[in-house]
Amino acid sequence: MEFEKRLEKAIERGQRRSDAREQEAAQAALSEEELRRLHSQHRLALSEHIEHCLRALPQHFPGFRYETIVGERGWGAAIRRDDLIIQPGRGKAEYFSRLEMVIRPYSSAHILELQAKGTIRNKEAYQRNHYQRLSDIDITSFNELIDLWVLEYAEQYAAIQ
Repeated sequence: MEFEKRLEKAIERGQRRSDAREQEAAQAALSEEELRRLHSQHRLALSEHIEHCLRALPQHFPGFRYETIVGERGWGAAIRRDDLIIQPGRGKAEYFSRLEMVIRPYSSAHILELQAKGTIRNKEAYQRNHYQRLSDIDITSFNELIDLWVLEYAEQYAAIQ
Protein backbone atom coordinates (compact mmCIF):
# COMPACT_ATOMS: atom_id res chain seq x y z
CA MET A 1 0.00 0.00 0.00
CA GLU A 2 2.80 2.39 0.78
CA PHE A 3 4.06 2.16 -2.78
CA GLU A 4 0.62 3.10 -4.15
CA LYS A 5 0.51 6.27 -2.02
CA ARG A 6 4.02 7.25 -3.10
CA LEU A 7 3.09 6.62 -6.74
CA GLU A 8 -0.01 8.83 -6.46
CA LYS A 9 2.03 11.61 -4.86
CA ALA A 10 4.67 11.36 -7.60
CA ILE A 11 1.97 11.64 -10.26
CA GLU A 12 0.46 14.66 -8.48
CA ARG A 13 3.89 16.34 -8.31
CA GLY A 14 4.40 15.72 -12.02
CA GLN A 15 1.01 17.19 -12.84
CA ARG A 16 1.70 20.28 -10.69
CA ARG A 17 5.05 20.69 -12.43
CA SER A 18 3.33 20.41 -15.81
CA ASP A 19 0.71 22.97 -14.78
CA ALA A 20 3.45 25.34 -13.57
CA ARG A 21 5.28 25.03 -16.91
CA GLU A 22 2.07 25.79 -18.80
CA GLN A 23 1.47 28.88 -16.65
CA GLU A 24 5.04 30.07 -17.22
CA ALA A 25 4.62 29.57 -20.97
CA ALA A 26 1.37 31.55 -20.91
CA GLN A 27 3.04 34.38 -18.97
CA ALA A 28 5.99 34.35 -21.39
CA ALA A 29 3.58 34.55 -24.33
CA LEU A 30 1.82 37.49 -22.72
CA SER A 31 5.07 39.28 -22.09
CA GLU A 32 6.20 38.48 -25.65
CA GLU A 33 2.98 40.02 -26.94
CA GLU A 34 3.49 43.02 -24.66
CA LEU A 35 7.03 43.45 -26.02
CA ARG A 36 5.69 43.33 -29.60
CA ARG A 37 3.13 45.98 -28.70
CA LEU A 38 5.83 48.19 -27.14
CA HIS A 39 8.05 47.80 -30.19
CA SER A 40 5.20 48.71 -32.51
CA GLN A 41 4.24 51.74 -30.42
CA HIS A 42 7.80 53.10 -30.29
CA ARG A 43 8.43 52.26 -33.95
CA LEU A 44 5.47 54.38 -35.01
CA ALA A 45 6.54 57.38 -32.95
CA LEU A 46 10.16 57.20 -34.07
CA SER A 47 9.40 56.62 -37.75
CA GLU A 48 7.20 59.74 -37.68
CA HIS A 49 10.08 61.71 -36.18
CA ILE A 50 12.45 60.37 -38.84
CA GLU A 51 10.00 61.40 -41.57
CA HIS A 52 9.63 64.87 -40.08
CA CYS A 53 13.41 65.42 -39.94
CA LEU A 54 14.19 64.03 -43.39
CA ARG A 55 11.36 65.95 -45.09
CA ALA A 56 13.05 69.18 -43.96
CA LEU A 57 16.35 68.50 -45.78
CA PRO A 58 15.10 68.84 -49.40
CA GLN A 59 13.82 72.32 -48.52
CA HIS A 60 17.41 73.35 -47.80
CA PHE A 61 19.12 71.22 -50.44
CA PRO A 62 17.00 71.25 -53.62
CA GLY A 63 17.30 68.14 -55.73
CA PHE A 64 16.87 65.61 -52.95
CA ARG A 65 13.88 63.31 -53.31
CA TYR A 66 12.09 61.96 -50.26
CA GLU A 67 10.88 58.38 -49.94
CA THR A 68 9.11 56.45 -47.21
CA ILE A 69 10.57 53.08 -46.26
CA VAL A 70 8.19 50.33 -45.11
CA GLY A 71 9.11 46.70 -45.36
CA GLU A 72 11.41 43.92 -44.26
CA ARG A 73 14.33 46.35 -43.78
CA GLY A 74 12.29 48.37 -41.32
CA TRP A 75 10.20 51.54 -41.11
CA GLY A 76 11.51 55.02 -41.70
CA ALA A 77 12.50 57.30 -44.54
CA ALA A 78 15.26 58.23 -46.95
CA ILE A 79 16.32 61.12 -49.13
CA ARG A 80 18.42 60.71 -52.25
CA ARG A 81 19.97 62.81 -54.92
CA ASP A 82 21.75 61.98 -58.18
CA ASP A 83 24.01 64.65 -59.71
CA LEU A 84 25.57 64.69 -63.14
CA ILE A 85 28.37 67.20 -63.62
CA ILE A 86 29.77 67.78 -67.10
CA GLN A 87 33.12 69.50 -67.21
CA PRO A 88 34.57 70.68 -70.55
CA GLY A 89 37.63 68.67 -71.43
CA ARG A 90 37.20 66.31 -68.47
CA GLY A 91 33.97 64.52 -69.31
CA LYS A 92 31.15 63.80 -66.96
CA ALA A 93 30.99 62.81 -63.32
CA GLU A 94 28.03 61.15 -61.63
CA TYR A 95 27.46 61.57 -57.89
CA PHE A 96 25.04 59.77 -55.61
CA SER A 97 23.97 61.08 -52.19
CA ARG A 98 21.54 59.37 -49.81
CA LEU A 99 20.51 59.42 -46.17
CA GLU A 100 18.40 56.54 -44.87
CA MET A 101 17.08 56.00 -41.35
CA VAL A 102 14.95 53.05 -40.30
CA ILE A 103 13.65 51.36 -37.19
CA ARG A 104 14.42 47.67 -37.64
CA PRO A 105 11.62 45.09 -37.36
CA TYR A 106 10.83 43.31 -34.10
CA SER A 107 13.17 40.45 -33.25
CA SER A 108 13.50 37.81 -30.58
CA ALA A 109 16.33 39.89 -29.07
CA HIS A 110 13.63 42.22 -27.66
CA ILE A 111 15.40 45.41 -28.71
CA LEU A 112 14.45 48.58 -30.55
CA GLU A 113 17.11 49.35 -33.15
CA LEU A 114 17.69 52.53 -35.14
CA GLN A 115 19.85 52.17 -38.25
CA ALA A 116 21.24 55.07 -40.30
CA LYS A 117 23.32 55.13 -43.48
CA GLY A 118 24.61 58.31 -45.06
CA THR A 119 26.37 58.67 -48.41
CA ILE A 120 27.61 61.95 -49.84
CA ARG A 121 28.88 62.12 -53.41
CA ASN A 122 29.57 58.39 -53.68
CA LYS A 123 31.41 58.26 -50.35
CA GLU A 124 30.02 56.74 -47.19
CA ALA A 125 29.59 59.50 -44.63
CA TYR A 126 28.53 57.14 -41.87
CA GLN A 127 26.76 53.92 -41.03
CA ARG A 128 25.41 53.69 -37.51
CA ASN A 129 23.20 51.58 -35.30
CA HIS A 130 21.74 52.35 -31.91
CA TYR A 131 19.61 50.00 -29.89
CA GLN A 132 18.09 49.58 -26.45
CA ARG A 133 16.24 46.76 -24.75
CA LEU A 134 12.49 47.24 -25.01
CA SER A 135 12.15 46.91 -21.25
CA ASP A 136 14.59 49.83 -20.67
CA ILE A 137 13.67 52.10 -23.60
CA ASP A 138 14.38 55.84 -23.54
CA ILE A 139 12.56 57.39 -26.53
CA THR A 140 14.07 60.82 -25.87
CA SER A 141 17.58 59.49 -26.53
CA PHE A 142 16.41 58.00 -29.85
CA ASN A 143 14.82 61.31 -30.90
CA GLU A 144 18.00 63.18 -29.98
CA LEU A 145 20.13 60.74 -32.00
CA ILE A 146 17.87 61.09 -35.03
CA ASP A 147 18.19 64.88 -34.79
CA LEU A 148 21.95 64.68 -34.31
CA TRP A 149 22.55 62.30 -37.23
CA VAL A 150 20.38 64.34 -39.61
CA LEU A 151 22.15 67.56 -38.57
CA GLU A 152 25.54 65.92 -38.99
CA TYR A 153 24.61 64.76 -42.49
CA ALA A 154 23.36 68.23 -43.43
CA GLU A 155 26.60 69.81 -42.18
CA GLN A 156 28.76 67.35 -44.09
CA TYR A 157 26.70 67.78 -47.26
CA ALA A 158 26.81 71.58 -47.00
CA ALA A 159 30.61 71.44 -46.60
CA ILE A 160 31.08 69.87 -50.04
CA GLN A 161 28.87 72.38 -51.92
